[in-house]
Amino acid sequence: MGGLSWIHWVVVLVIVVLIFGTKKLKNLGSDLGGAVKGFKDGMKDGASGDANAAAPANPQQVTVNKAQDPNTVDVDAKTKS
Repeated sequence: MGGLSWIHWVVVLVIVVLIFGTKKLKNLGSDLGGAVKGFKDGMKDGASGDANAAAPANPQQVTVNKAQDPNTVDVDAKTKS
């Protein structure tokens, strides 16, 4: 018993068609195809958008004076006792 033979696959297919019906299976197939197409289009758009995202047009750097910020913790100054 190394796997399913083609007869087993036919029986499984017949049972699936009896349970769901051909109309639901057709809708499921077209929905799945549309989802795959949308995913591929999104990946294609994302790949072209990564080049723009890596180098923003107006980069801003935020600097904070650490001595005045009460939430800043200098981890080098702490010692474990």
